[in-house]
Amino acid sequence: MRVRAHLGRAMMFRAFSLFLATAVLAAGFYFAVGSKADAASEIYLSGKSEFGADFAAGGYDVVAYHKDGAPKVGRQEFATEWKNATWRFSSAENLADFKQSPEKYAPQYGGYCAYGLAKGYPAHGDPKHWAIVDGKLYLNYNGDVQTTWNKDHQSYITAADKAALKVWPKAAAK
Repeated sequence: MRVRAHLGRAMMFRAFSLFLATAVLAAGFYFAVGSKADAASEIYLSGKSEFGADFAAGGYDVVAYHKDGAPKVGRQEFATEWKNATWRFSSAENLADFKQSPEKYAPQYGGYCAYGLAKGYPAHGDPKHWAIVDGKLYLNYNGDVQTTWNKDHQSYITAADKAALKVWPKAAAK
């Protein structure tokens, strides 16, 4: 009987030790990488876009939406870094405008889908599915989502604004 009790305690001790080691590793990973990941996650990066590496707004010129009323592909020679992301522009003039006032031109919610965020989760925004509302650029996940969002964009914007405070509290505090 004593042998079984001793073995039971030994197994519980090993299980607890494994749990504790996992928790310590997870906490270490969070503190080693977490702050960098938190800053980068404020802007959605396109992953491997049709233009190559990770870019904000999929490599599209966010100023062009406002000035030309259409998406334009950004060019490598007209690029800048802002909020840990690379932003491309179709002209030197648009690059200069962005540098002067990035908040004016950058998509709301860092380029995440406005509808998805309104529903409580940050999904990627597609730069081909967009709208300018009250002078602000909003991206959506795809055409179907854009159609739904367009039916009542004002209530979705209100909901997304509230959700953004929860998803990015550090950004909202700035």
